[in-house]
Amino acid sequence: MKKQSFPYLYTQDLWYFGLSCALGCMVSFPRAALADNSAEIAQLRSMVLQLQAQVKDLQKNQRAPRSPLRHQPRAEQNPTSHYASGQQASGTAGTRLARSPSMPSQQTEELAGPIRINNQPVAPFSADPAPTAMAQDTPSVKNINLSSSSPTALTQTEVDSLPPIFKIGSVSVKLGGFVDMSNIYRDKNLTAGPATPWGAFPYSGNPNAHASEYRPTAQLSRFSLLIEGKPARGVTVEAYVESDFGGSGSNSNAVQTNSYVPRMRQAYLAADDRDLGLHFLAGQAWSLTTGYTSTLLRRHEQLPPVVDSNLIPGVTFTRVPQVRFIKDFHRKWWLGLSVETPQATLGFDDSTLDSGGNIPPAMGQTSGPHVIYNSTGTGMLDPEAHYSLDAAPDIVLKTAVDTSAGHYELYGLARWFRTIVVNGGGSGGLGGQAHSRVAFGGGVGGSMAVPLLSGKMQLVGDVLAGRGIGRYGPSQLPDMTFRSTGAPAPLHEIIGSLGLIGHPTDNLLLYSYGGVEAAHRTVYEGADGNYYGYGSPNARLSGCSLMMGVCNAQTQSLISYTMGGWWHLLDGHYGSVMAGLQYTYVRKFAFRGVNDTGTTTRPTVNGNTVFVTFRYYPFQN
Repeated sequence: MKKQSFPYLYTQDLWYFGLSCALGCMVSFPRAALADNSAEIAQLRSMVLQLQAQVKDLQKNQRAPRSPLRHQPRAEQNPTSHYASGQQASGTAGTRLARSPSMPSQQTEELAGPIRINNQPVAPFSADPAPTAMAQDTPSVKNINLSSSSPTALTQTEVDSLPPIFKIGSVSVKLGGFVDMSNIYRDKNLTAGPATPWGAFPYSGNPNAHASEYRPTAQLSRFSLLIEGKPARGVTVEAYVESDFGGSGSNSNAVQTNSYVPRMRQAYLAADDRDLGLHFLAGQAWSLTTGYTSTLLRRHEQLPPVVDSNLIPGVTFTRVPQVRFIKDFHRKWWLGLSVETPQATLGFDDSTLDSGGNIPPAMGQTSGPHVIYNSTGTGMLDPEAHYSLDAAPDIVLKTAVDTSAGHYELYGLARWFRTIVVNGGGSGGLGGQAHSRVAFGGGVGGSMAVPLLSGKMQLVGDVLAGRGIGRYGPSQLPDMTFRSTGAPAPLHEIIGSLGLIGHPTDNLLLYSYGGVEAAHRTVYEGADGNYYGYGSPNARLSGCSLMMGVCNAQTQSLISYTMGGWWHLLDGHYGSVMAGLQYTYVRKFAFRGVNDTGTTTRPTVNGNTVFVTFRYYPFQN
């Protein structure tokens, strides 16, 4: 033996012999003393035999010529060692066992052979890897992504990025959602839930303008279900359902049980063919007029990360049944067509007018026509709601592009409005003639999402301008009024917002938005010299500032400013907990009218809303 190898091999052989003797003594312990532990003894003896066989091979390698830089063989160089290969994937503990020394070969042969306890054969020691929970590192916890200008954890349910909960055949099922507790404060009483009617802030003559409102609610708690299948390579089909508790049943109240009912937010089927760049959707989803963070695909909508279910003034959106076709060109250029459910909202100076009533006659006429413009619901429609007489669906044609400098969209919206006019006849139009009157409306819009400061901030904005587009704004300005003939008169309107979103840290999101919605005056001169339609210049507005007075003011414009933030507080295998704070300021302007003295007046009102929200995301882990 060479002198330079003596210290290593000699000490190693002594250590090997000591370990083998110790293990051998454990196996040779008097059987009577361990009569109750025969299974344990068998396991130990089996382990010793396997170690001895393994170490014998290691000894052979140690006595072989070796490089000066390689003094000890690695466990993975012994492919015949089943125990070593099994424990190698289990961490450092398995590696140390794989490098254990061996006993002399003659001792191995003496102990070799089947192991028997009380003349009964015992199964050999299992060499399976250690349990995953013990052997592997703790898996990393998924963080909620707040880096987007429209984080899907806040605006949607981030169900796409979650792992499947279970599978049914070849179909995967994913769950998403959160539990929400929002505390709402408004400086004026709107008697409203978590969907603020922004255009309803009362003027000073209304007693509700002098009372504040505090309304805690859990109605925004949300649940989603995504079912996905892959019938062919590059082809995906899915069904998506999303619900919250924003519905109000006939027995819903806030006295004792707060029994608000689930409602359908989204429910649609979709299909994608990535190779062809074709995408299809049918069902209830966000309108294609809504801005997108990227692409034109569902669940990529550019929604403000606000708490209020009615978002904020100036943001274009509806959530309606539709059929949509999308074509992408290399996942950069996008072209979409959507056929969507229409509805029309009405604004008219005569607040006492009901569908079927007669409007004031125009100058030179003795009587106005009877106008039917909506009907109450039946057959699974809400019998307490009114539905407009729609001539055709709303049609949206949109194009978009994704670049390194942001996402940009441009679209056109086409709408049709209809009334039924009854001329002549007796009282109530009895015996008269009915005619269908249709008017065309729509507009042009666009949106953008531009990254700033290396993605730490985003500038977002959207705008829609045209005729008869009030329905697409959260303030719900009317779409149309009447001409003197009873035909629809779509209103010229504009809706727009601009926002800045920043995420200074991974756990913090801050946002600020400004928005505006405005409508133009559309009137006709009546036989009595007054003007009728929407925004009459001689409307009597004295009651708007007189306590308990009658206020006939109609909204011309509404501006808003919103600021807020979300804090990601806790994160782990139990899910994630977040807290949000939001403040919105609203100022509403009415069309100019006159007071009792004939002086021109213009009522205005301010509104302040604060949300303090806590959310738990049980599926974000």
